This record gives sequence, C-alpha cells and structure tokens, in this order.
Amino acid sequence: MQKDFIDLRDFTKAQLRALLGRALADKKLFREGRLEPTLKRKALAMIFEKPSLRTRVSFETAMTQLGGHALYMTQADIGLGKRESAKDVARVLGRMCDAIMARTFSHELVAELARHSPVPVINALTDWSHPCQAMADLMTAMEYFGELAGRTLTFVGDGNNVARSLAVACAKLDMKFILASPVGYELEAEFLDAVRAECGAEACKLVRDPKAGVAAADVVYTDTWVSMGQELERQKRARDFAGFQVNPELLSAAPSHAIVLHCLPAYRGYEITDEAFEAHADEILDESENRLHFQRTLLNVLIAEGGIE
Repeated sequence: MQKDFIDLRDFTKAQLRALLGRALADKKLFREGRLEPTLKRKALAMIFEKPSLRTRVSFETAMTQLGGHALYMTQADIGLGKRESAKDVARVLGRMCDAIMARTFSHELVAELARHSPVPVINALTDWSHPCQAMADLMTAMEYFGELAGRTLTFVGDGNNVARSLAVACAKLDMKFILASPVGYELEAEFLDAVRAECGAEACKLVRDPKAGVAAADVVYTDTWVSMGQELERQKRARDFAGFQVNPELLSAAPSHAIVLHCLPAYRGYEITDEAFEAHADEILDESENRLHFQRTLLNVLIAEGGIE
C-alpha cells in the first residue's frame, strides 16, 4: 500500500492504470451527480512555494466536492525548510490535517515531508517531476483514444519536470515517448537509462528534428521554455528553442488525428502560436479540467481508502 504520491517511478503499471480508470469512472459519476462526498470533515494542507492557478483551484475544488476543506499556505506563512524544518512541518500538519499537498522548487523537500508525515503527501510539482500533471495528461489521451498501449506522445521543447514525469508514465503504460529538444535541453542520460532498464529499450527516444519527432505522434505536447526560476535565461532559451515552436507548419508534419496538449500557462509566440493553441483549445482545456478529476480521485484513494494498493 502506497501512502504518498511523490514520483511515478514508485508505482507499477497496474497501479497507474487503476488510478486512471478510477478517475475516468469518478468523473462520469460526478457529472451525473452521483459521486459521494467521502471526505466530510477532512482537511488538506496545501503548501505553495510556487504560485499556480490550476494546482490551487483543482485541489481546493476537489476537496470541496468531496465534502472536505483545503488550507492554502505560502512560503511566507510557514517558511518551509527555512524558518521551520520540513520534518517539523510534516509532523505538525500530520496531527492537524488528513493530507499534505506541496508545490515546491526542491524535490527533496517534498520527499522529506513524506518521510516524516503520518498522513499522505502529494507532490503537486517540484523541479524534478510533476506526477499529477502527467496523469491528467494521459487521462485526457485515454478520453480521445481509448487504449494507450502503442500510442505515441511527442514532447516538443525542454526536457523539464513535466517531460520527465510523462516519460515515466508513458513507459509504464506502454506508450512511446519521444522528446524533441535542442542540444543541452534533453533529459538526463542516467534517468533515461533507468526508465529503459525497467520498461524496455524503446521506451524513450530523443530526436533533434521536431518534424521527425511528431511524424507518428498521437499526442503533440509542449510546455513553456522558461519555467519559474529561469526568467534570466529567457532570451537565451528563446534563441536555443528556435525551430521547436508548435505551430501550423510543425503540426502539418503530424498525423491528422493528433491532438495537442499543453500543461499551461501558455506563452503564445514562444513555445506555441495562438493559431495552434486555438485550433486545439478544446483538447488543452479538457487536459486542464482533468487535473481536477484525477486529483479528486487521488485524494479520495489516499485519504478515504488509506493509500494506493
């Protein structure tokens, strides 16, 4: 039984498939007005070092829909790892709340919260990974394509935390993952070797030509070229990623059935053009909404049911 949701590498294919199937079923029940409020009088502590629209709204709304309550805390409120150690924060919140969600820069900070917390801890984003986003992404792909096995997701851009989580999720669920990135922005060789060792030599592929990367893609994925904390690199990154923009020309090289996903916020004119975004806005907004539906199921499983079997 897994108490926490920190890194997708911690879970088996069967566990991830079960979570996705459950999230899709719960979404249907919710829309039919038949999803039970299983978290009455339960509280979620939400720790934010990085601000976010989707993360805050989706987790708060999920707790409300399940009958519980979410508490929003910034770094200024608690001084996590500075004014007060992660160990002490975890033990205090674990006595007052029923789960902890953390969105931080350092992955180790979230891992330390989990080590010391008596209640579930959820990684809502670190510089290393973004597991909730990746699961919402694949949930969206399932809604469009059904079975994921044999499908291809091509990530065009920076080998960042989202790309890392998607690489793991795709590999474990028998999808092909292709990263199209310029030199110096690829995923770490050690990380890719570990994924391939577990999931097969063809699990993850790196290409330098984005058109070749999307040629067989069912899902074309992009994310900002400049994440929080990288603002001083904006001009350099814009130059380095020239040619890696998701635009009509690039998408003309992809199959006609391909969908486009973006974890948002989108910086139009950089990683994606306004034309490409609006042509695929329904898909991107389905993806954004699915953050709510996946996380609501995750909260229910971790809090009400005691963990992920």
